Amino acid sequence: MMIDYIVQLTQLPKSSIKSTVQLLNEDCTIPFISRYRKEATGNLDEVQIGDIVKYKEQFEALKKRKIAILKALEEQDVLTDDLKLKIEQAQDATTLEDLYLPYKKKRKTKAETARKNGLEPLAKIIMSQKANDIESIALKYAKGDVATAEDALEGARHIIAEWINERTDIRNTLRNELERRAQISTKVIKAKKDDEKAQKFRDYFDWSESLSRIPSHRLLAILRAESEGFIRVKIAVDDVRVLERMDHRIIKSQNACADQIELAISDAYKRLLFPSLSNEALSNAKEKADESAITVFAKNLKQLLLGSPIGEKRVLAIDPGFRTGCKVVCLDAQGNLKHNETIYPHAPKNDSIGAIKKISSLAEAYKIEAIAIGNGTASRETEALIRKIQFKNEIQVFVVSEAGASIYSASKIARDEFPNYDVTVRGSVSIGRRLQDPLAELVKIDAKSIGVGQYQHDVDQTKLQKQLDTVVENCVNAVGVNINSASKSLLSYVSGIGPKLAENIFEYRTEHGVFKSRKAILKVPRLGGKAFEQSAGFLRIKGAKNPLDDSAVHPERYAIIRTMAKDEGVALEDLIGNKTRLQNIDLKKYVSQDIGLITLQDIIKELEKPGLDIRETAKVFTFNQNIKTITDLHEGQLLPGIVNNITNFGCFVDVGIKESGLIHVSNLSDSFVKDVNEHVHLHQQIIVKVLDVDVTRKRIQLKLHK
Repeated sequence: MMIDYIVQLTQLPKSSIKSTVQLLNEDCTIPFISRYRKEATGNLDEVQIGDIVKYKEQFEALKKRKIAILKALEEQDVLTDDLKLKIEQAQDATTLEDLYLPYKKKRKTKAETARKNGLEPLAKIIMSQKANDIESIALKYAKGDVATAEDALEGARHIIAEWINERTDIRNTLRNELERRAQISTKVIKAKKDDEKAQKFRDYFDWSESLSRIPSHRLLAILRAESEGFIRVKIAVDDVRVLERMDHRIIKSQNACADQIELAISDAYKRLLFPSLSNEALSNAKEKADESAITVFAKNLKQLLLGSPIGEKRVLAIDPGFRTGCKVVCLDAQGNLKHNETIYPHAPKNDSIGAIKKISSLAEAYKIEAIAIGNGTASRETEALIRKIQFKNEIQVFVVSEAGASIYSASKIARDEFPNYDVTVRGSVSIGRRLQDPLAELVKIDAKSIGVGQYQHDVDQTKLQKQLDTVVENCVNAVGVNINSASKSLLSYVSGIGPKLAENIFEYRTEHGVFKSRKAILKVPRLGGKAFEQSAGFLRIKGAKNPLDDSAVHPERYAIIRTMAKDEGVALEDLIGNKTRLQNIDLKKYVSQDIGLITLQDIIKELEKPGLDIRETAKVFTFNQNIKTITDLHEGQLLPGIVNNITNFGCFVDVGIKESGLIHVSNLSDSFVKDVNEHVHLHQQIIVKVLDVDVTRKRIQLKLHK
């Protein structure tokens, strides 16, 4: 049943889903399955496997809820064979909860009070729609707390309203209307209209549009404005149209009963159905907006994590500042801190000569190959200073994003790494290491703090965290990890490892020295066969005796490569990297029940360039040095820029000043843009044209220049 459920939602082959679910039940990870079990899954990628995981969990949650509901109905002694079958066949939570609604324990309601007053028989008479003199009949029920015939009819209507509210067909009629025709509108709260904080939401002081068509970023902005108390949000449909559709479904006569039912329908709609289902519709729209925003965040994070590394080079990193000075650190090629101090080239001290001398001497003393400058306060001024220096050797200068560096510098991870240094030194080290290897450094920071999304604090935080963790895990395993130099944070994202085993690996490495082979990983306490199977292909051993230990080839496939080398009459070392010989191998003769052609092709591809980093190498970028503030911009200028954030409505570009400019989705291309990521990617170096500059609101409109 689970397999059919997932097939229906993903449209993936049944056999692929069945094999994937089996592997997941055997505690295999998404990176391991997508990389090393391609024959079993039919070559599904990590996104498709991720969807299977999502819907598997969704099915299991639905199944658990069904069991709980069936148990509750059995205890109430109301479970019929027909109801049981409907519950068991329910394919979604909404249908399931609608089936359970009539039997759900309710707090005190008007209908419940009416029942206690003995008015349910009267409600049944009205719903039969056969009685004509209903008022005379109602008079018979006027006793106790029910003083008059009208009181009796009112109580009966409350019961009928509840019955109507519990009808699945009626609920689905209104759901359909809300889904297709609901309007979301906003009104500013007058007392807050002139509030300075409210001004960023002023576009939504009086707004209305279709709920089904509202873009995710706009809905999230509106809901944030509402939560901050600046606007009121209203969901509306054509009430007359909905009530007519409900009347048509329920009223089958034209007598006095019909009049009572019509009143009950109106009451059910206004008091029960619309408040509940309009909230549900808004919640569903919010869920879709969350998914859209989380997808954007995930794409941005992936691009950021797979950003270009400069590699193992000696780096001088600077965290710029004015009054407090610029914090300078020198790192060796492995990112170890060798020196730190503070220079004061800018106001108020203005010691630029002393700063230039200091940077020059440090560059020579530590044989610096690249300089990383944080892109925060005083970044442009510091970059201009560095570019004036005549270094003895060629040194590349990079401006590096500081996003999240302050979060890292105050974290436990940073304190453990640098217990004897303050946050300013740790922040500078992080900037330098980001240049060396963005992935290895950024995994130490909570992904939500990196700031490459839209409204990340407004979306479902559990779903966001889960998605971002998946992205980090996929990126780490796609690149591979040097087990002898990786931090605990980086190791924890390796397939099959996790935080506890990462700590064990780190401690074992500290105590026993570097790992000489992949086999040696099995000596780590509590790292058993399953963890080794899941992780070994993603862990690299630089300079290992067996060169395959520094490749993405899994140890379970070493034997077949040795067989290939033997058949070719060459040593294993001579086969690796020999593209011509590798391409001439007849792979079909190595296909067996245990290994298929897809895996063999992957192995050959890896052997051609073992351990090749999938990321591009970092490139130097220079802003227009004449542009220092927003007032230096004017319409028509062509400027170099770097994409620093991507949203559904466009992308933001750093042109070298405090304010980022926006390329609206309509200005990315002359044709329709379905996905912003198809036109630009994070940290891409581009040329933009200035369309408009609003100095007052600090807004810059740009166009992508082809």
